[in-house]
Amino acid sequence: MTSRRKFIQTSAVLGLGAPLLPGAAQAALPAAPKAGWKHWVWTNPNQKDTEAELATRYRKYYEAGVRGIFFEADSERHFRAAKAQKLEAHRWIWTMNRGEKSLLAAHPEWYAVSRKGESCATHPPYVDYYRWLCPSREEVKQYLEQDYAAALKKDYIDGIHLDYVRFCDVILPVNLWAKYGIVQTSELPEYDFCYCPVCKAAYKAEYGQDIDTVQYPEASPSWRAFRYQRVNEVVRRLTNVAKQYRKPITAAVFPTPDIAHRNVKQDWVNWNISGVCPMIYHGFYKENVTWIGQAVKEGVQALNGKFPLYAGLFLPDFKNDTEIQQGIENALRNGAAGVSLFGDVSDGALAALKTASAKSSQAK
Repeated sequence: MTSRRKFIQTSAVLGLGAPLLPGAAQAALPAAPKAGWKHWVWTNPNQKDTEAELATRYRKYYEAGVRGIFFEADSERHFRAAKAQKLEAHRWIWTMNRGEKSLLAAHPEWYAVSRKGESCATHPPYVDYYRWLCPSREEVKQYLEQDYAAALKKDYIDGIHLDYVRFCDVILPVNLWAKYGIVQTSELPEYDFCYCPVCKAAYKAEYGQDIDTVQYPEASPSWRAFRYQRVNEVVRRLTNVAKQYRKPITAAVFPTPDIAHRNVKQDWVNWNISGVCPMIYHGFYKENVTWIGQAVKEGVQALNGKFPLYAGLFLPDFKNDTEIQQGIENALRNGAAGVSLFGDVSDGALAALKTASAKSSQAK
């Protein structure tokens, strides 16, 4: 697991880390089918990897149908090794959740404030690294633009991948409630953001209403829409930066438009980016593998061809490689342009990816 999902790591006790089939790593890898699918892998570069190991791993990825990698850290060696095997190498960066000590020390005022009146700078919700920036602040948007531009200008980086491009989870996936001792059948004040002075002033200027005078702000449609637009504007600004460098911009998002709206106030259907990877982590929502297809269908229908959707799959959620294959088939047959895999991308998982792609191609 990588730092991208520290939050997910903590839920292993809930049974999310099911092992893959024994011996799967020894399976022979046939040639990938010639189809229109574009598959991805989320990973964090390990500096202990040798050049030979990288060449072998990335060659297997390509042969299995993977066409791009989202790298959580900047490692020129890993990026170039992937590109040498005909893979796209994209830099994946956390967006609104930014807890760097230097940033916290220099600009505590940049951080989002809960309905309870507590700042993420001093009272991070759920876990210590949950330090969310306020998307209304111009200084925050400029900071993010500069940060992403610094990555995009590097010649070995093919594109940019946004993560945590949203508000804090006002509602957690149901499988995490027991872990954190929370029942979130309603929006609790300490997890509802952002109520800082800048957000309040901007809302009043736009809607003519003081949010502090609203009895149930969590039930206000205009206040909810206002916050969707706050994040949408951040994405618009970062998309313009990517366009300046003529490189694609994608994002990891919540599994369906409805869940994204409800749980994290994220409105990804209305972005204008190069593609999305909804994190359809079925175990987190206490759903079975069939739900992957339903979630993909909802997203594809909502996008209506605006840009491609790549179904994000959390490999520890699957009981075995057969289930991985079923999950991939469910995604592809319901309109996904490919899948993005997170976890142990074993030879068995790669074989499942190839088989699912081939079968789905035949079903077209």
